[in-house]
Amino acid sequence: MRQYLLLLRPSFLATRNQAARASRGDRLKTSGLTLLGLAIWGLIFYATSWFLRYFRGFEVIGEYLPGKLLSIIFLTFFAILIISNIITALSTFYLSDELELLNNAPISPISLFFARLTESVLESSWMVVFFGFPIFLAYGVTHEAPAFYYLWFLLVLVSFLLIPAGIGALLTLVLVNVFPARKTREILILLGIIVIAFLYILFRVIRPEQLVIPEALISFASAITYIKVPSSGYLPSIWATNAILPALKGIPDKNGILSFLLLFLTGSSLVIIVEWLHRAFYPRGFSRSQEAKRSGYFRRTPLDVLLGFLTTPLSPPTRAMVAKEVKFFFRDTTQWSQLFLLAALVAVYLFNFRAINFERAGWGSFYLQNLYSFMNLGIAGFVLAALCARFAFPLVSLEGKAFWLIRSSPLTAHRVIWSKFFVMIIPIIFLAEILIIFSNRMLQVTPFMEYLSAITIFFMTFGIVGLAVGLGAIYPRFHIENPAKIAAGFGGIAYMFLSMAFIGLVVILEARPVYVFFMSNFRDIPISAGQWIELSLYFALVLGLNLIAFLLPLQIGIRRLETVPIP
Repeated sequence: MRQYLLLLRPSFLATRNQAARASRGDRLKTSGLTLLGLAIWGLIFYATSWFLRYFRGFEVIGEYLPGKLLSIIFLTFFAILIISNIITALSTFYLSDELELLNNAPISPISLFFARLTESVLESSWMVVFFGFPIFLAYGVTHEAPAFYYLWFLLVLVSFLLIPAGIGALLTLVLVNVFPARKTREILILLGIIVIAFLYILFRVIRPEQLVIPEALISFASAITYIKVPSSGYLPSIWATNAILPALKGIPDKNGILSFLLLFLTGSSLVIIVEWLHRAFYPRGFSRSQEAKRSGYFRRTPLDVLLGFLTTPLSPPTRAMVAKEVKFFFRDTTQWSQLFLLAALVAVYLFNFRAINFERAGWGSFYLQNLYSFMNLGIAGFVLAALCARFAFPLVSLEGKAFWLIRSSPLTAHRVIWSKFFVMIIPIIFLAEILIIFSNRMLQVTPFMEYLSAITIFFMTFGIVGLAVGLGAIYPRFHIENPAKIAAGFGGIAYMFLSMAFIGLVVILEARPVYVFFMSNFRDIPISAGQWIELSLYFALVLGLNLIAFLLPLQIGIRRLETVPIP
């Protein structure tokens, strides 16, 4: 026990010291995220409480709905926790940097196993517990459960968490002894992202906004009641449900106590079995996880052929920089696998426009369609800005400690910045035009709005990417490897504010020309010469604003990159 607590102490001290040494900006960011999390927590609690109270008075639905819904929740949590525990166990047991020291230290293997398992459970389960807790709290408040329910719920939850943790550690042990650990992690991360993208699309296709209609809400509740949820007596989700429900009315009955014992004994036994297997197979698995993969630097892949063809007009140094950026993107699984989430985002974005019903608007449907198209211009711009914050803004910072190679090479900062810009501008323009053209086709807008939107988003993309790459060079964070954390700094926040202001100004400046064109069509009056001059002035301002957002940040970023200290 002493060694176990000693192994957990560094993580606790690191968290405490990080909080104590946090800058003012980090504290503000943490406070903001905390408030956001609590707001979501309160929203989940309120929605669950309202849902349970609303259907409590229905004879059939009110009797079976809470138990069926709780069973679905536990089953969903169980599936999520297994995937999360596998990915986390790979890092904590095999890929963590401190393992080389710990595995050679005079530490009991049992203490090391339980310490790493504890860290794995905490890292993989905290989000599910945090956002699941208001659901179970709402059950207690709605059913006016006694204080014993909340203590009993914590015991059931801890026992429930042990089972996916044990399964995750066991599957990880098997996978690492069969496949290389790093390759296994890449495969699991990719599968996890694909599952998340699929669930995101499925959630949107269900159209949950229809639940605000009372008739649809009752039908939805009836559907939950009759859903064939797996109810096998061997499922931990059923044990947890049977243990929780009786406690809502008081002390659990025999079935509730038996279900809790099944959870606790299964989780404890599984952990003991995994610990015993770790003694026999962990050394071999850890050794395999340290093996480097076979080098493929001397093979010419199809990607090399394609890059060579596409970059032929460029100079050799620029061609090398572009090839490096593209290869770096596709070699990192955490980077290119997010293309699946991007595809899901595009699918849901276009589905939202397909789901809009203009028939209720009657004669005003024509104007609503074009109004939505104009609003879509700003929304698409915000989507592109968010994507550039994730992919374009961190490009300079991702050079990391290898930035000294660029500074010591004949490459100029001008060539480096423009290479990164051109790597991002082509796919972002392609995505922008897909969003605008397909959404406008679904809205069936006028040719004027269709052409105006396509041309505007084309020029706006240069400004958005220019702001992202330029500010990424002005505020580099070479000591951070995670692209998401790079964008969470001051520079990333400044970029989001400036890009939103830029998109908003473009939309505001084009509002007047759009209004003039539509009023001209509505009144069947041609546009006068004075109005043409006014419209030309507005379009010139839009073009100038795009040029400023495009060129100014890049030029400042180039000068900044020439003087930034080498990390």
